[in-house]
Amino acid sequence: MAVSAFRNGCLPIFHIPPQLPRSARKVDGRSKGFRLPLFARYSQTQDVFSSRLRISVENLPKLVEDIVQTSINTGPKGALRLVQGIQAFVGVSGEWLADVSKSTNTSAGLPPQLQLGLLSPLYLRRLFERLGATYIKLGQFIASAPTLFPPEYVEEFQNCFDKAPAVPFQDIQTIIREELGRPINSVYEYIDPTPIASASIAQVHGARLKGSQEDVVVKVLKPGIEDILVADLNFVYIVARILEFLNPELSRTSLVGIVKDIRESMLDEVDFYKEAANIESFKRYLEDMGLTRQATAPRVYQHCSTKRILTMERLYGVPLTDLDSISSLVSSPENSLITALNVWFGSLLACEIFHADVHAGNLWLLRDGRIGFLDFGIVGRISPRTWAAMEVFLTSIATEEYESMASALIEMGATNKDIDVKAFARDLEKIFSSIQELDTEIVVATSRGTNTNATAISANLVVDERQMNALFLDVVRASESYGLRFPREFALLMKQLLYFDRYTRLLAPNLNMLQDQRISIVSNRRSKSYGANKY
Repeated sequence: MAVSAFRNGCLPIFHIPPQLPRSARKVDGRSKGFRLPLFARYSQTQDVFSSRLRISVENLPKLVEDIVQTSINTGPKGALRLVQGIQAFVGVSGEWLADVSKSTNTSAGLPPQLQLGLLSPLYLRRLFERLGATYIKLGQFIASAPTLFPPEYVEEFQNCFDKAPAVPFQDIQTIIREELGRPINSVYEYIDPTPIASASIAQVHGARLKGSQEDVVVKVLKPGIEDILVADLNFVYIVARILEFLNPELSRTSLVGIVKDIRESMLDEVDFYKEAANIESFKRYLEDMGLTRQATAPRVYQHCSTKRILTMERLYGVPLTDLDSISSLVSSPENSLITALNVWFGSLLACEIFHADVHAGNLWLLRDGRIGFLDFGIVGRISPRTWAAMEVFLTSIATEEYESMASALIEMGATNKDIDVKAFARDLEKIFSSIQELDTEIVVATSRGTNTNATAISANLVVDERQMNALFLDVVRASESYGLRFPREFALLMKQLLYFDRYTRLLAPNLNMLQDQRISIVSNRRSKSYGANKY
């Protein structure tokens, strides 16, 4: 009751019975006439408290049922993860205490990150890394969602994109054998024990199919990762439910809704049937639009793919950041980039899904000159309403019409405020006036041939996630200052556009991605003639 009273801006006072003497009916020397507003406000506070208590009591059975059901679904793995969580918490707490001890020996006082303890971006990121795959993926989600999380956390969790340690090959073999239900050598002629890539959830190995001798890659879910994900995500969900129960104000931030979205997104990534379906959907889009000569995605070999292993055609090529290799494959890197842009933009409405992770490792120029889209674990689906507003937004960037840009962002976002469009436009103009000032860091490596004096020059773009998010964060900050909140699909779209902006700066520095007539960002992509007429 006292807490509620303080929150409502009045002092918690005791009720004074009317039979007390007149002198007792004074509060701090004030007459009884001045007590009435205090009692009135107290009564209002009591009503609010009673209402919240009633709602909480009504919601308690549902909360208990939800916790019990979630715990049953988690199974015994939950207890083990709890022990591991405690160990991780103790370990990071020890690091924090050691750092505090060092700082107390200086006259500067504790820096802000130490004052926040394990809730600071630095120590929370360290805790996530100790907790393993689920929390590393959660950290990557935070790093990729500046519309949902504070910028200091978004920036710190960029460090979660580092390469994960590889699982021993014998463990990978065991999983493949279990999933296939038959000897490995009856399906694959050969599997390379050295992984091509190792992420927090899966590991990729090169292989060759038996019989057809086709080169493939085998993506294998790391052992035990499903149980860990389910246990961890269910725990996070329960915590969110309890927090919303204890503080109903949090329901306005859709905390449980955000956690549900994260859980659904991450569990999708460990179901390779869904990734295979995403690939097939994208390939159908390419075929329907007549784009198979311009771009491709790997073929999925269904007979040796399951929920936990995914066997795909091995595509050979180079990332769109390898300028030297690209120049050796095609005469015009700029045209290849335009192709990639048109294919991706086209997928936003003409395909059921769009590729939502087009970093350099997932977007290649293949040896035959086509654009290769790889890894469909993270995809997005955009509503026509959001895309219509997004088109206006992109066009406004190109034409520098900031009032139109502000109106488009307001249309995309959710707000219950009346927004001053002109003031919002002025803030956006300040942000976008600095877009050309973003540095593109290019590393140039030279190597001299052993038998000749020729020197090969290779320029590679260093993709800095922090710098990539800088512009987007500024837009989000400005928008949030006006009460706007954007859907997750907006964040996914902006992230991909920032990747493409980087490729443009390397491969076609004179190209304006949003104004060039060779690049189509219009909504008439459902026309079958799109692919035939555009290239």
